[in-house]
Amino acid sequence: MMQYFEWYLKPEDDLWNKVISDSSYLSSIGISTVWLPPAYKGSAGIHDTGYGVYDLYDLGEFMQKGDVRTKYGTKEEYIHAVKALQGNGIEVLADIVLNHRLGADGLEDVIAIEDNPLNRTQGISEPRTIRAWTKYNFAGRNDIYSSFKWNWTHFHGVDWDELTQKKSIYLFYGKHWDEQVDKENGNFDYLMGADVDLNNVDVVNELITWAKWYLDQTHVDGFRLDAVKHIRSSFFKEFLDTLREDTGKKLFSIGEYWSANLESLKQFLKETKNAVSLFDVPLHYNFFNASNSNGCYDMRTILDGTLVKSNSEKAITFVDNHDTEPGQSLESWVQPWFKPLAYAIILLRDSGTPCLFFGDYYGIPEKNILPMKKILEKLVLARKYFAYGPQTDYFDHSNIIGWVREGDYDHPDSGMAVILSDGPGGSKVMNVGKRLANHVLYDFTGNVKEPVYIDQEGNGIFYTNGGSVSVWVKENNIYVK
Repeated sequence: MMQYFEWYLKPEDDLWNKVISDSSYLSSIGISTVWLPPAYKGSAGIHDTGYGVYDLYDLGEFMQKGDVRTKYGTKEEYIHAVKALQGNGIEVLADIVLNHRLGADGLEDVIAIEDNPLNRTQGISEPRTIRAWTKYNFAGRNDIYSSFKWNWTHFHGVDWDELTQKKSIYLFYGKHWDEQVDKENGNFDYLMGADVDLNNVDVVNELITWAKWYLDQTHVDGFRLDAVKHIRSSFFKEFLDTLREDTGKKLFSIGEYWSANLESLKQFLKETKNAVSLFDVPLHYNFFNASNSNGCYDMRTILDGTLVKSNSEKAITFVDNHDTEPGQSLESWVQPWFKPLAYAIILLRDSGTPCLFFGDYYGIPEKNILPMKKILEKLVLARKYFAYGPQTDYFDHSNIIGWVREGDYDHPDSGMAVILSDGPGGSKVMNVGKRLANHVLYDFTGNVKEPVYIDQEGNGIFYTNGGSVSVWVKENNIYVK
């Protein structure tokens, strides 16, 4: 899977058209799913990455927020991009944000209680009138596709009072934050903007109506669901069950529950009855910490406390994403030297669904981050051609770890040995099984030049350089470039 965007893309990058031109290449290297950014109009118009949701029905079709197109292009280009990917055998996930709205068209006077921002279960004022940005009329769309207008009754609260010009957390009087949410700040229902009230039947019906429309318009194959820890968990099963029944499609969906606490992820999966998969945030932080440990991280523990180790079927493994980029709200950028090691771990093992990040692959010019396409393409191709068969781990050294995949009969020349080190280089004896016995293996990455000879029992001595990874495959493999 590939996340096909990063935060600092510019309108002139024309992402939807880049998707169209890149779709055949992505298929050729083995990308089977692409996660595209939010396609609807954001509050900052063509400068909105898509998470400042304004109008879910405007996919770059109406003159709103200063332009017709979105940051990534027009509705026509978006639909063409989806078709181009699917025409190359790639499923498409649409990024959707259901938690909040921004960029309201008008103000309303609402009675509200100010909550303690650090403990949203604690009110710190008497009920009083505030002036909130909660009116959404979408005049530029003029009721096309939907005549639903949003007002304060459709939200829980806001973080700005126009009357006093004060930023805080304001809960509308008579409402309550959802309980089935993350417990950070006492209750983490509120995240930003006008917080959507998913206890309101009209709101739930409107979101389901919109999602059916969206699927009918775009024919995407599933969803990446933003900020799920801020939304009552029971909503997602109802939402997805309805859409799956209506469309007859599996609608593979991934939730972004940003927490390093494995128990929180497991609880969410339990409450949603496994209706979604989740990004393995604990694994990301293991990578981040290892990359900043100067070779002192115990690599034997790199998978400890992770979702992929606990529930591999529901784990979406990743190294970095748009939120962890330098300068972003969840900045926790994995150091570049460690990224090939981290990607080897998510791409070449037999568990989890790996997600490749656009910003790692193509670089982030805004932050002077260079592309890693050359090494990452090799690792993706190694997954496509070699990463099959039974797996045996050799997590027996604090710096140097490895594993083997024995290959299978359905994939000629498959099988591999992977070895990596976060410290000094070295070697490890590993057994690659009978299919690779009596063969000569070479390092597909090119990091180590000397070959490895496998004996008749399948044993070999495999090498890696310091702070590096090597992927050993059959020497005469036809996929070598």
